Amino acid sequence: MNKQTLEKMQQMKLYGMHQAFTTVLENDTDNKLSSDQIITQLVDAEHDDRHNRRIERLIKNARFRYKAAVEEIHYNTDRNLQQLQVSRLAECRFIEKSENIFVTGSTGVGKSYLGCALGHQACILGYRTLYFTTSRLLSHLKMAKADGTYLRETRKIQRHKLLILDDMGLQPIDREASHILLEVIEDRYNIGSTIFTSQLPAENWYELIAESTIADAIMDRIVHQSHRIQIEGESMRKKQAKLN
Repeated sequence: MNKQTLEKMQQMKLYGMHQAFTTVLENDTDNKLSSDQIITQLVDAEHDDRHNRRIERLIKNARFRYKAAVEEIHYNTDRNLQQLQVSRLAECRFIEKSENIFVTGSTGVGKSYLGCALGHQACILGYRTLYFTTSRLLSHLKMAKADGTYLRETRKIQRHKLLILDDMGLQPIDREASHILLEVIEDRYNIGSTIFTSQLPAENWYELIAESTIADAIMDRIVHQSHRIQIEGESMRKKQAKLN
């Protein structure tokens, strides 16, 4: 009878409950647990298993550049990185408020890692998150315009509560790309948050965008409700190379 029950749990995809019931059968040989206690264990195990699998799916679908964690961020004094600010942002209230984050600094200081760490934290808290380098996103959407899937792709992006746009400003943004970027940001205005990482301060982004009117429209939508993090210090890659 227990074997049939376990098989039904597998068929119904109650994997957490299946594992918990297997454990109960193996360990509770003296029937010390009451029916209420067994049911509680099974329900708790299924709940935890579904929650953990959802987090795993969110992280996998986000396609992060780094497997990063807020707990592993280094707060050396020369980095100008405030632990209190990062800890508050890791609570992800900024997502509920549809606020943006700008992470700026020279190459190698850990901008992308910080962005990915906050993205992982968002996934843990249940927010759908998507990571792109800025150039790859714009190229992807240019191709989508060419093959007729543009609306579908932009709607996919819009459904994510957090978008991470890494390496903003590595390349100038041409006329077509600037219109695409404006549409992406317009779609997210007041309904989603974006984390931007860049070697350039946000004030210099006007120079990157081909049309000044588009640049004004983009910056007007992302600057006012935003948090700023300026990371300083030596390249983390360079420091790691010295240690090796």
